[in-house]
Amino acid sequence: METSKLGSRSTADDVLGGSSLEGCTMLVTGASSGIGFETARALAAAHARVLIACRNMAKGNESAAKIIALHPHAKVTPIELDLASFKSVRRAAGELPAEKLDALICNAGLFANEYRTTDDGIESTVGVCHFGHFLLTQLVKPRLRAAERARVVMVSSESHRYPSTLKLERFPLEAKNYKPLVSYGQAKLCNVLFANELTRRYAAEGITANSLHPGSFIGTDIFRSTIAGKAISVLISPFTKTIPQGAATTVYCAVAPELDGVGGRYFADCHEKPMSAGACDPDIAARLWTLSEERVSR
Repeated sequence: METSKLGSRSTADDVLGGSSLEGCTMLVTGASSGIGFETARALAAAHARVLIACRNMAKGNESAAKIIALHPHAKVTPIELDLASFKSVRRAAGELPAEKLDALICNAGLFANEYRTTDDGIESTVGVCHFGHFLLTQLVKPRLRAAERARVVMVSSESHRYPSTLKLERFPLEAKNYKPLVSYGQAKLCNVLFANELTRRYAAEGITANSLHPGSFIGTDIFRSTIAGKAISVLISPFTKTIPQGAATTVYCAVAPELDGVGGRYFADCHEKPMSAGACDPDIAARLWTLSEERVSR
């Protein structure tokens, strides 16, 4: 893979460049549509065994069938996983049909236009984007260790720059102070902080994590809870990346040889980019980790 040739218009298939991932097992969340589906398809096309995690098992089966129709050699297994339910996360992790994971790709996301909570009483945007993925990562850590060199990929966003810092006294937001863009910014900032802290804690054990920005307003399912968001996505889609282009940086972070053993970095357009100053704060990252451990253990 020659990274100098990769850029904003590269696709997931361009990143793979015909390389083989035979023997690798990867789990992709939110894989029934959009960037998640394209990520899973591209990895499966390159001979990786791909576990596609979806909220709806029927959609998971449909997605698996689509991938196999495109790539008859594909090894794909749908997994029922609802990140808005700790019970569902624990069940999925416990029943995971793989002894090792070479990569955990935390792609699933949510933008809630109105205040809602997960099954566990957490504001839904950060509940899905951060807390669900945090718990999932903790539970599959033994399988990541088993791979000896494993990667966690956090699909974040340039929205992690707003708010500029994660004010833990206002996190998660409550109904009385809920603002959709602030909550989404918090969630995406958590993704970057989590990747950085995970690397600090577990790089010595062979587990590293990076975060990324896939592109803005790509036609995905993230705005499923808001009619306005869906309309905006459709209107501006001719001016944004395609879904295969949006999946490129995710796949790059999951497979690029030059990122072997590298973590705590932020990427866009298949190149490292500066993360926000607030995302670089190790104290906030450590405090977020502790808060998250406490919340998912309730």
